[in-house]
Amino acid sequence: MDEKPNYFVEALKEPLNLWSLVAVLGIAVYMGEPMSLFIALGGLVAEGIYLLTVPFLPAYKRIVERRQMKRAAAERRKAREEMIKTFDPREREAVEYLRWLKKQIYSNYMRFTRSRTIPPEIRSLDAMWDRFVDFLDIYRRCKHHLRSFNRQAIQNQIALAERQLQTADDKTRRIIEGNLQILRERLTEYESVERAVKLLEVQLQSIENFFGLVNDKVMTMSSVDSISSLDFDSILSSIEVTRSVLEETAPIMSALEALSSAEEEPVRPRSMTSERS
Repeated sequence: MDEKPNYFVEALKEPLNLWSLVAVLGIAVYMGEPMSLFIALGGLVAEGIYLLTVPFLPAYKRIVERRQMKRAAAERRKAREEMIKTFDPREREAVEYLRWLKKQIYSNYMRFTRSRTIPPEIRSLDAMWDRFVDFLDIYRRCKHHLRSFNRQAIQNQIALAERQLQTADDKTRRIIEGNLQILRERLTEYESVERAVKLLEVQLQSIENFFGLVNDKVMTMSSVDSISSLDFDSILSSIEVTRSVLEETAPIMSALEALSSAEEEPVRPRSMTSERS
């Protein structure tokens, strides 16, 4: 969650305010004594009034919040582009193809309809592309975890520990039971990540296919109204469901990530509402 902006600091850093302070200081220096003292004092009074009023104005707060949202969005875009650079060639190819297809859809829609704007439904492809990149990153990390996890070895250790329990004394039993609990938890976490991988595979394919469907529809549409037959709400809802499931899986992934490091030796898409008659 983004931190709440400091409206006082933002008002102080406003370019107009800073240039006003510089101007007052320059005039005070130019005028010399005794006028410089009065000018400087007047500037301080004006600055005090400004800082006691502007930061508390609802309109100014909305301006600051919009700026912060734009900065946060720009930072997310930059981080996502940096993340794409870490993908392997095949993954980058998939990402760049969808980016290209999205631009083609926008371009063709405006060309065929002679419209200067893209409908919100089609614009939601921006959010879908963002989620595709985020999901692909999680998918590849999950796959890495699964490849580095020897499930059969864990199952063998569980079977061995269960046999040891049958002949162990009380003190040894407590240690074996503790180890057995850890092994079972590791196996449970592995299965959770495995389920997440299967979910992500389906979701990634769904997004790819939907982009293709939208492109087909735009290329063959007989009227603007034909686009409304596409079920954008359904795909966006499925993306939200996937995000919710992954949020539950995230702690598991973190635990596996930490475990892997120890063993080796020390993104709701933009919401969209549509009314259909």
